[in-house]
Amino acid sequence: MSTSAVLFLLLAVFAAGASAATFNIKNNCGSTIWPAGIPMGGGFELGSGQTSSINVPAGTQAGRIWARTGCSFNGGSGSCQTGDCGGQLSCSLSGQPPATLAEFTIGGGSTQDFYDISVIDGFNLAMDFSCSTGDALQCRDPSCPPPQAYQHPNDVATHACSGNNNYQITFCP
Repeated sequence: MSTSAVLFLLLAVFAAGASAATFNIKNNCGSTIWPAGIPMGGGFELGSGQTSSINVPAGTQAGRIWARTGCSFNGGSGSCQTGDCGGQLSCSLSGQPPATLAEFTIGGGSTQDFYDISVIDGFNLAMDFSCSTGDALQCRDPSCPPPQAYQHPNDVATHACSGNNNYQITFCP
């Protein structure tokens, strides 16, 4: 086999293993929420009963998704009662407390992903968060205990699943 064929094969294997993880976000709340996430940026309106998906690249470290509530936007700026991120529709920084957080690190190839729920920065909405090959986490109120959610930084509440899996986040389950 030629050197160029081996290089092409290695690049193809790497590209296949470095795919994005899909996060399906469902709003079961009785009102509109505005999910946001970093570091991939973004924020959007999600009506009651609606579902939307976002793709997060392999290798994303220290990512988080949360729901903002009580928002009013005019174009790309406005404000939210909870989880506001500097008055921007498309967040580039973390939301202000209180905000229930879905936190994750997306591996690459055959490595593991890690995920958790955190209420260290406060609680604004109940959340279910699961990986297609891992544990289903549930946080229904501000006192959700480990291993379901982080209450304090020293808690043990991180879960693992196969790398680059699909995730489901449900607000107000």
